[in-house]
Amino acid sequence: MMRPIPPSRRRRSVLAGAAAALLPWSGARADDRGQPHAHTFTAAAADVLTVVGPWELTGLDPSRAGYMFSRMEVVETLLDVDDRGRLQARLASRWQVSSDGLEWRFTLRGNRRFHDGSEVTPENVLACLRRAHGRPGVLTMAGIRAITADAGAIVFTLRRPFAPLPYLLTHATCQILAPASFDAQGRVVKIIGSGPFKIASISMPQQFDVERFAGYGGLAIPGRVQKARYISVARSETRTLLVESGQADLAFSLDPPSIRKLQRSPKAVLKSQMLPRTTFIKLNSGHPLLADVRVRRAIALCVERQGIARALLRDPDLGASQLFPPSMKGWHDPALPALRTDPQAARALLEQAGWKPGADGIRQRGGQRLALTLTTFVDRPELPLIATALQEEMRQIGIAVRVTIGNSSDIPAGHRSGGLQMGLVARNFGNLPDPVATLLQDFGPEGGDWGAMGWRNAEVPALLSRLASGAAGTQDDRARVAAILQSELPLIPVVWYRQVCAVSRRIEGASIDPFERSYRISQLLWI
Repeated sequence: MMRPIPPSRRRRSVLAGAAAALLPWSGARADDRGQPHAHTFTAAAADVLTVVGPWELTGLDPSRAGYMFSRMEVVETLLDVDDRGRLQARLASRWQVSSDGLEWRFTLRGNRRFHDGSEVTPENVLACLRRAHGRPGVLTMAGIRAITADAGAIVFTLRRPFAPLPYLLTHATCQILAPASFDAQGRVVKIIGSGPFKIASISMPQQFDVERFAGYGGLAIPGRVQKARYISVARSETRTLLVESGQADLAFSLDPPSIRKLQRSPKAVLKSQMLPRTTFIKLNSGHPLLADVRVRRAIALCVERQGIARALLRDPDLGASQLFPPSMKGWHDPALPALRTDPQAARALLEQAGWKPGADGIRQRGGQRLALTLTTFVDRPELPLIATALQEEMRQIGIAVRVTIGNSSDIPAGHRSGGLQMGLVARNFGNLPDPVATLLQDFGPEGGDWGAMGWRNAEVPALLSRLASGAAGTQDDRARVAAILQSELPLIPVVWYRQVCAVSRRIEGASIDPFERSYRISQLLWI
């Protein structure tokens, strides 16, 4: 007679099975899983730095793929940030706000030129920012009444104080392009920026090449990289092969088996950086099965965060004890009681909520089964594997979960339609260097595409609005927001994120931008 497998062993088994699915891919075809045939990779040219990542160029407009042109240092914004999130001058040399917080003035640098030789003037900067404000994007949250140019400065007039405004102006959707970038209808047809590199060629959607812009400076420094290329490569294993074979110099978004493999590579070294990103379960708190906070807490109690981090990410330190990772200074609260794993307590909560085990082990109440759908996507290779582990962990407390794997667009689409029940997502809270702006999007009164759904809480939006206004009580307000989210669980944190980049041994000076704004290729030197 077969003995039943103990629950703890079953949990280890599902994690081990998911981990086995991450074994390195042994093929060499670059077209598997939808990767186009457009490129035949050869050894990297001696004078061209090759960067590979999973992100395709989905368009030229800043709202589509502007972040890629920022990362390759082609375009600039008014301001930038350093590794600690402190504002730095870029096209604007200084900035100031009026005493009532309703007027911001950004003084532009003089003598700056675009890659086509035209001058960066207040008028064309103004045109780009007005265009960005008129489209869906980060500027819409600032309550902007008007944007004007005055005496060599850009002036924002607000309806209400909004302290994070300078951080919004670091976003890729607020990049400044030359007038010749647009056609007569205002569509972006060329990328003509003012950064250290200019576009040499673009092959949509996979590749673009850049070269140093003589008008920026830095050309004469011996050994400095002068030409670079970005190529979209869908599979992490393929990106790893390209680095190992000398066909790529920088490779981003690597999965755990690729990282282990490259640790022994004579062609590359690995660099890592904790990012302000958390993988969590986005719950539809308005759904009849999830509206009871006891059910949400039960799900949180069944998640084996350290086990998932150890088995699937090969990094036990990434188990998320709270929503905000340690890299989010001022938001991560060491005093907050950590999320824990306790399946027995989870079952007790479900009992209290009236959910009783059925004959098949799945809980029922009033003739309805506790059955839910968990939606995730393949853009990040670890997400489907984590979803499989969560499916089993929830089954063990009596919740039936069907996992559906699609595209990242399925999450916001499901939020807007109301059809999403649970979504497993990886949210970058550093998308804007001041997290308040991102959190306002996620936890406003109506929630957000990547944040709360069907969750009603008046205190969190009020606290975030007060933080955005620049009012006093900043640290206490942040701690209160974190505590409420930990208690009511509109999102259930699973793991944090560490970015790992493979760097060819033929270059030096590489570092990882914790806000993922730049690949910092202008700092690289050939060895």
